[in-house]
Amino acid sequence: MLIWIILIIAALLIVWVIVSYNALIRSRMQTQEAWSQIDVQLKRRNDLIPNLLETVKGYANYEQSTLEKITELRRQVADANTPNEAMQASDALGKQMASILAIAENYPDLKANQNFMKLQDELTNTENKISYSRQLFNSTTANYNVKLETFPSNLVAGLFGFKASEFLETPEEEKSVPKVDFGDMA
Repeated sequence: MLIWIILIIAALLIVWVIVSYNALIRSRMQTQEAWSQIDVQLKRRNDLIPNLLETVKGYANYEQSTLEKITELRRQVADANTPNEAMQASDALGKQMASILAIAENYPDLKANQNFMKLQDELTNTENKISYSRQLFNSTTANYNVKLETFPSNLVAGLFGFKASEFLETPEEEKSVPKVDFGDMA
């Protein structure tokens, strides 16, 4: 009778380890999938940018250094090795792209150009998707990391060497409140 009790306890323990292991694998895969969604949107944005730049070049004699900087930042996003590297390069690229889009205000013909408007809308849509995907990634990362740290799944995680996933963080300079100055307006 004692052997049966020991076998039942051992079987339950094995089932529990298998279920916990599978739950950790599922959570890790969801985190990887969430990053993949960000990666897809970053690639889409990188594919849109050359078309937008060509349209802008046709209307505005814009600084060559700005266009070169955008090209370099596109390359950095494509060559990034980690999610945080990709997001840092992406954030810098987003700032540069905002300056390109702002020049449309100075060129009425460019603002009226259908290609420019369509590309601008697509880029805005892509930026919104990137933002949503970042939130999803951080949410799935949090769920995964909670499983790694809470009992009893932390025992299985430690046994099989699961590692925590890093959150995507907003750079400090983007967290500050922008300064609004109406002093130059007349």
